[in-house]
Amino acid sequence: MRKPLPETLQHFEALISAQGLDRSAELNPLALAQKMALPVDTVRLLIDGGTPPTDTVNDRVCARIKTLADARAGTPRDKTVLVAEVAERLEVSPAWARQVVEGKKTPNVDALHHLSDYFGVEGDERFFTASAEDALNRFLDARIQELEDPAEDPLDAVMREFGLVTADLRQYGSMTKPQFRNLLGGILSGLRAPSEESD
Repeated sequence: MRKPLPETLQHFEALISAQGLDRSAELNPLALAQKMALPVDTVRLLIDGGTPPTDTVNDRVCARIKTLADARAGTPRDKTVLVAEVAERLEVSPAWARQVVEGKKTPNVDALHHLSDYFGVEGDERFFTASAEDALNRFLDARIQELEDPAEDPLDAVMREFGLVTADLRQYGSMTKPQFRNLLGGILSGLRAPSEESD
């Protein structure tokens, strides 16, 4: 069972200190807020031991979808494209999709599952429905596990960081054998030690 957020924060602070990590980087409210689609002030309040205002599940869902949509669509043209893509993904009208991405309509659980894939977030609908406290607690708990298990495969850590652990990569298209060989060759050549490159 997951510990309450204050205990998780205390454990995390102890790990940061023990491993000589930069606290301002590990507990950066803006960076954490962006990863969880939460208001920065809410994350800052939670880190400082405060309690955010009470909200409903519908409030959370609408606010987080709007935050993700606003972050992805920087211009009105981008927003139009995003609305069209969401409408197609959810099999709804563009008018209804626009209300969803603007935080005016609450989609059902099935739609949230599709939206989690679309925005590339982990946790399916829980990403949208969890309280701010639970979202931060879950994120920090995962980070604690990373810090306490240095034997973890670095590739798995990077895949998780970019949200690719549970993603179906086939949705991005498939590569031919030569394309995959070139990609893998480029990655491996980038991993070569400096001394090998000079030989």
